[in-house]
Amino acid sequence: MSIREEIKNQIVGALEGAEFPIETPEALLGAFPQGSDTTCKAGEVEMTAGEAGELLTGDDFPFISAENVADTILDKAGL
Repeated sequence: MSIREEIKNQIVGALEGAEFPIETPEALLGAFPQGSDTTCKAGEVEMTAGEAGELLTGDDFPFISAENVADTILDKAGL
């Protein structure tokens, strides 16, 4: 499994049970189990939800699914 796939699976898993659509950055961080401190790690890559949130802009919202969140974050991170 690639680093991208591992981190995507971790993001999707962390957002299990979140209510979509998610309209704001604050609501997205609140949907993660440990908020901005929620951490995904694969290989040498480690990213917190707070760090990932810094990559997003208002134009990225609303998110319609956990997969949508993961793909957007990973694309913006260059993974």
